[in-house]
Amino acid sequence: MAYVVGAIATSHTPTIGFAFDNDKASDPVWAPIFAAYKPIQRWLADKRPDVLLFIHNDHVTSFFFDHYSAFSLGIGASWAVADEGGGARDLPPVPGHPDLARHIGTVLMSEEFDMSFFQHRALDHGCFSPLSMMVPHESATAGAPDKAAWPVAVIPLQIGVLQFPIPTARRCFKLGRALRLAIESYPGDLRVAIVATGGLSHQVHGERAGFNNPEWDAEFMDLFESAPERLVEMTHAEYATRGGMEGSEVIMWLVMRGAMAPRMRRLHRTYYLPSMTGIATAIYEDDELAVTPADVERARKDSTHQLAGIENLPGTYPFDFVRSVKAYRLNDFLHRLVEPAHRQAFLDAPEPLFDAFGLTQEERDLVRRRDWRGMIHYGVIFFMLEKLGAVIGVSNLHIYAAMRGQTLEEFQKTRNAPNALYSVTGQKGARNEWDTQPDNGHA
Repeated sequence: MAYVVGAIATSHTPTIGFAFDNDKASDPVWAPIFAAYKPIQRWLADKRPDVLLFIHNDHVTSFFFDHYSAFSLGIGASWAVADEGGGARDLPPVPGHPDLARHIGTVLMSEEFDMSFFQHRALDHGCFSPLSMMVPHESATAGAPDKAAWPVAVIPLQIGVLQFPIPTARRCFKLGRALRLAIESYPGDLRVAIVATGGLSHQVHGERAGFNNPEWDAEFMDLFESAPERLVEMTHAEYATRGGMEGSEVIMWLVMRGAMAPRMRRLHRTYYLPSMTGIATAIYEDDELAVTPADVERARKDSTHQLAGIENLPGTYPFDFVRSVKAYRLNDFLHRLVEPAHRQAFLDAPEPLFDAFGLTQEERDLVRRRDWRGMIHYGVIFFMLEKLGAVIGVSNLHIYAAMRGQTLEEFQKTRNAPNALYSVTGQKGARNEWDTQPDNGHA
C-alpha cells in the first residue's frame, strides 16, 4: 500500500520563487530563505517520496470565479507552470500521478467530501514557488522530458480560500483525516509526502496592506504541532484578525495536520519575515499510528461500494477518472464545438484542426468515421457525441441506433413514438436535414 513518509509545511509567497530565479542565495537579505529549504532538500533526498501531495490555493490564475470550488483535486498526468502576468517561469511541467489521484478522489467522495476534479490547468506560485526551492529540477529551456526534469510526481489539491464563504478550519482538518485514509488505502507501493502551503501572516489589500504579526505566527506554529484542536475552533474572522485577511489561508495547513498522527515530531522549523509575508518552513513525521489498518480497509471497501456490480450491466460504461484522463484530448476537441469559430473550422477543414489539437490517429479516425460506439468505448462521454451530431446534422436517435448496432428504422421500432427524431436545439437553419427528409436507414 501507499505510505506517508512525513509532511512539510511551507509558505508559498512569490518571494520564494523570485529569490530562486534571480540567484539571490548570496544576498544577505535573501539568504535566510535558501537556508530554510536546505533541511527540506536533505529530508526529501533521504525519504525519496514518489509523490508529493501538494495542498495549495490558486491565486485567481487558473481558477476564476465563473466556477469556484472549495476542494479541487488534480487528476491529470502533467502540470505546467502558470503565466501570472509576467510570463511563465523557466520551469518544466511536473509529472502528476493519475492512478493515485483518482484513488484519492474516489475515497474522498466515498468519505462524503464533495470534491471537484481538474486536468490541464497550469499551477501558479501557490505550488511552484516552494516546489522549485524544495526539489532539484532542470530548467524548461533544457528541454528535458517531464519525468527526467523532476525527481518526483505532484498531485495538487487546490483549496478555494479567496471567495467567501470558504471551508472552515474544522472541515479542512477533517479532510486531512480522510486524505490519510485515501493515501494508505491505495494498493500500489508508493512513498508519499504531504506538503501544506500558505501563509503565514500577511494582508495584501486595503488600508491594512502590509499587516504582519510574528507573535501570532509563532503561536500558530506551536499550536499546530501540539494543540491543533484550538486552531480548528477558530473562525475565519479570528484568523484574519490575528494573521491578516490573506493570512487566513493557513487553514490549508490543517488539511496536512489532520492527515498526520495526533502526536507528531518536528524535525525542522524556521521563520523569516523579509517584507510582506511571514515565510515559514517545517518538517514533521508521525510519532504514533495515524490511522488503524481497520479504518484503511473500511475506506478501501467503501470506495468501491457505489459502483459494485456495474460491470455486469452490458453496454454500460461509467464515465470515471480513467476514461476522463484517457480521452481528455478528444473530449476537449468535441466540447469546443460549442464555440462558433471552432465549429466552423471543423466543418471547413477538419484535418488542420486535428493537427492543432494533437489528436492521435485513432482519435482522428473515430471522428472521421463517425464511429459513435467506438468513441464511447474509447472514453468520450455521450454529451460530446450529441454536440458533434448537432454540428454535422445527425439526430440523437441516429446516434442511439448506431451505438446499438441497429439501423434507425430498427431502433425506432423499439420506441413509443417511432416517428420522433430530435437533437439539441440550436438556431433556425441549423443542420437538421433528418427532420425534413425521409430516413435512408443509415446512422
